[in-house]
Amino acid sequence: MNSTLRSLLFWMVLVIVGVLIWNFSTTFQAREEVIPFSEFVQQLDTNKIDKVTITGQEIVATYKSGEKARSYAPVQYEGLGNKLVANKVVVDAKEPTGSPWGMFLYTWAPILLMIGFWIFFMRQMQSGGNKALSFGKSRAKLSSGSQKKVTFKDVAGVDEAKEELQEIIDFLKEPQKFQKLGGRIPKGVLLIGQPGTGKTLLARAVAGEANVPFFSISGSDFVEMFVGVGASRVRDLFEQGKKNAPCIIFIDEIDAVGRHRGAGLGGGHDEREQTLNQLLVEMDGFESNEGVILVAATNRPDVLDPALLRPGRFDRRVVVDLPDVRGREQILAVHTKKIPMGDDVKLNVIARGTPRFAGADLANLVNESALIAARQNRKVVTMHDFEMAKDKVIMGVERKSRIISDEEKRHTAYHEAGHALVAMLLPNAVPLHKVTIIPRGMALGVTSFLPEGEQVDFSKEEAESQIAVAMAGRIADEIFCHTKTAGARNDIEQATNLARRMVCEWGMSVLGPLSFGKKEEQIFLGREIAQHRDYSESTAMRIDEEVQSIVMTGYDVARGIIEQHKDAMQRVSDELLIREVLDADQVRRIIAGQPLDAPQAVSTPGTPTAEVTPEERRPRPSIVPAMPLPNKPLAQE
Repeated sequence: MNSTLRSLLFWMVLVIVGVLIWNFSTTFQAREEVIPFSEFVQQLDTNKIDKVTITGQEIVATYKSGEKARSYAPVQYEGLGNKLVANKVVVDAKEPTGSPWGMFLYTWAPILLMIGFWIFFMRQMQSGGNKALSFGKSRAKLSSGSQKKVTFKDVAGVDEAKEELQEIIDFLKEPQKFQKLGGRIPKGVLLIGQPGTGKTLLARAVAGEANVPFFSISGSDFVEMFVGVGASRVRDLFEQGKKNAPCIIFIDEIDAVGRHRGAGLGGGHDEREQTLNQLLVEMDGFESNEGVILVAATNRPDVLDPALLRPGRFDRRVVVDLPDVRGREQILAVHTKKIPMGDDVKLNVIARGTPRFAGADLANLVNESALIAARQNRKVVTMHDFEMAKDKVIMGVERKSRIISDEEKRHTAYHEAGHALVAMLLPNAVPLHKVTIIPRGMALGVTSFLPEGEQVDFSKEEAESQIAVAMAGRIADEIFCHTKTAGARNDIEQATNLARRMVCEWGMSVLGPLSFGKKEEQIFLGREIAQHRDYSESTAMRIDEEVQSIVMTGYDVARGIIEQHKDAMQRVSDELLIREVLDADQVRRIIAGQPLDAPQAVSTPGTPTAEVTPEERRPRPSIVPAMPLPNKPLAQE
């Protein structure tokens, strides 16, 4: 509805309301008593009437007493004027006021006004977000050419995923190239990856690259409180797709509607399951949807229904994994295009120092560095700003305003120095990055680690070293502070969990290569709420003994290192109390007894200075089960 039509309707309604107000005001003002015409004639004959005003058939009589009455003369009655004159009554005759249009408006205007208001109200409800009369309509948005397009040039670090999606775009542009060899267009592509890896950004790039209609919708837009609404929206979505074929439909967070049917406590969800059933039928049912490609994204492929994942519906699964060092460098190059950087900024060094960072994490890192440079009133972003931003993202925000006693500060220094010393001296430990006793986040002190290269596997020796590093903080408290503090809670928890996984999941114990404890995950809840014990009580006792043995072995290793290097430990803690922050190279020189003002003789393992070459990378198997992140700091709380 354009503005001209809205203005016209407004003035029409205003005129109708004005006419109604005028008619009602003229009708209800000075209302006289209405008497029958026969009674009027009788009073006229008895000489009670002094004056008469005649308007059409309406007669308004004024009595000699001053009162007034009104009556209506029959159309067939004649001789009224002569009778009035004969009785010496003053007669005042007037022309009838008003017009047929006025009478029409007076009669029909209320009804027309009610109908108009009802139509206007319904149209307003449908045009807004409520859509009161269109529950079953799809809420998918069709990307327009006027919007700012994202292309594959704006996406980095996911070359394999780009190749898969580029093939889909090529098929839409030149279908004959593939069809002449018997190939058919894929019906569905499922993007799988951790949060922040760029799944939605890839879909936006597909919309920018493809010269076909692109519909985008979220999985939560299908599900409503009324059963059947989601299924109706799915039908409407694919009907729109058929009308605009060939086209691409993108569903973000498809796990909101595609979860396993019949799972969870108390059964399934009728509305969600009906929506999923309709989606299955539309993707590959009795009627085929040629030319409609469904692209979906999720970070929970384990909860999706098997019928949704089979070939014929989602023909391809594209894994959008965490970027490697070269991919991180490319992502940083994309995000730093519009940021003025200093000459000392080296993106390859930043990429090597940010392992296991997703694309969203790198974008946040660049933004934080720009904010830090702006707070320092600098015109360019320097390497120091990137280092400060990296420490803030990895270890948390510095809380220098938090007041802690000297005794707590001394305990924290010994605790973190223990982590740093053992991590530096153990050969298989994750390289140290930085240690600080400045409160960050919820911790009083933080020791952070950064692995060299791309670590995709986890060996037994590395796990044992990580347990020893975790135990080092508690041992430092016992040896130098002669007490046990609650600050080692997180360390003990990490060490115990890692040892239990070594025994129950990875087969790194004397129990052999066996898996104990099958996890039962309720798909509807999406969390691990139970663990099935598929082993005997005697085996459970042996598992507990092995977990205790592994943790205590790491405890003894860490204690031996700290007791052997007490002087180095004391020097590290003293420097921490003075400087509050030490990097890996400073810790290395303190242990070696070198002054900190001496020039740097060796490169820092935790702070890379050059790009990793293929020869420097250690060959590893493909992938390892979920494990504690190598760059997760060990913190004293």
